[in-house]
Amino acid sequence: MRQVAPDERPIDRIGLLVVIPTYNERDNIGTLVETVLALDARYAILVVDDSSPDGTGPIVAELAARFPGRVELLTRDRKQGIGRAYVAGFARALETDVPLIAQMDADHSHQPSDLARLVAAAETTELVLASRYIEGGATLGWPWHRRLISRAGGLYAGVILSVPIKDLTGGFKVWRRATLAGIELDSIHSDGYCFQIETTYRALRKGFAVEQIPITFTDRVAGKSKLSRRVVIEAALMVWRLRFRQLLGRPW
Repeated sequence: MRQVAPDERPIDRIGLLVVIPTYNERDNIGTLVETVLALDARYAILVVDDSSPDGTGPIVAELAARFPGRVELLTRDRKQGIGRAYVAGFARALETDVPLIAQMDADHSHQPSDLARLVAAAETTELVLASRYIEGGATLGWPWHRRLISRAGGLYAGVILSVPIKDLTGGFKVWRRATLAGIELDSIHSDGYCFQIETTYRALRKGFAVEQIPITFTDRVAGKSKLSRRVVIEAALMVWRLRFRQLLGRPW
């Protein structure tokens, strides 16, 4: 991983757009949006909602009316998975001139109070990963089998892909604009855990500088987890595809 040259370290005025995908998160999204906005007047939020039947979209629309210019709702016509939602949200973010783009879960598992540390780290690196599995990180509230799936999945992917990242399945990140634009979003088709693995892997393959920051991950406040057997199997298979394409010298 290369180091960032001093003249590439930006950022006199930090502007941050937080991309949050949602599906049936009406019990979480309002408090999360208000908490993030209260952190810094330079933070804005883009919610990508997959036409949630529980009314998540109208709640975000009301927030957008209350916070004009700081909250935007992007509604997709059906549920297509978190990976597709992030691709749509990132594409929209790259249409703006915001220098930093964050991604985080809607369920309060990722603490908004950690954003400032991730943003600060982005001054000297190109992708910042919040990690549960480096020194200082932790996971609270998960049953043992969820901890096992997450930890084993990250270790499995890291070994196969030969990358020095401890929490490859984590979804709390801050991207520099150029880094996100450089990983060729249009060719990403994975979802769930695998989407998180693939985007970080692409950044590493491109030679972008990556820093890991410890966080405490807390189980969701309300609602149901979106983890499924299909997502786990997809991730297990996709890492081999990524590895073989690397060995063969093929593009994504």
